[in-house]
Amino acid sequence: MSEIPNLNYIKEISGGNEDFEIKFLNIIQTEFPKEKQDYMAHLKNDNLEESAKVVHKIKHKFGILGLTGGYKLAVQYEENLKYGNTKLQKEFEEILESVEGFILKIT
Repeated sequence: MSEIPNLNYIKEISGGNEDFEIKFLNIIQTEFPKEKQDYMAHLKNDNLEESAKVVHKIKHKFGILGLTGGYKLAVQYEENLKYGNTKLQKEFEEILESVEGFILKIT
């Protein structure tokens, strides 16, 4: 994966308001680990429809963190999961790991 998560979009929409940035990041830091855990549990239980619902939530965080390609991949993966196809699982999970590492680094 060549994309690196960043805070550019958050800084752009915050207009320099640090409190806004902190609150926004806190939301991501709180929601993302739970969503990742839910995604993995649904996938382990072969509940691909529920996995797709979680991917839907996660993909927006990819976009917020500047991962345009990751967002596009997640859109396709979400659709694939709805039809029982896990072809993009490895690529999606690589992005998950990258985002998780980034979130841990900024705390």
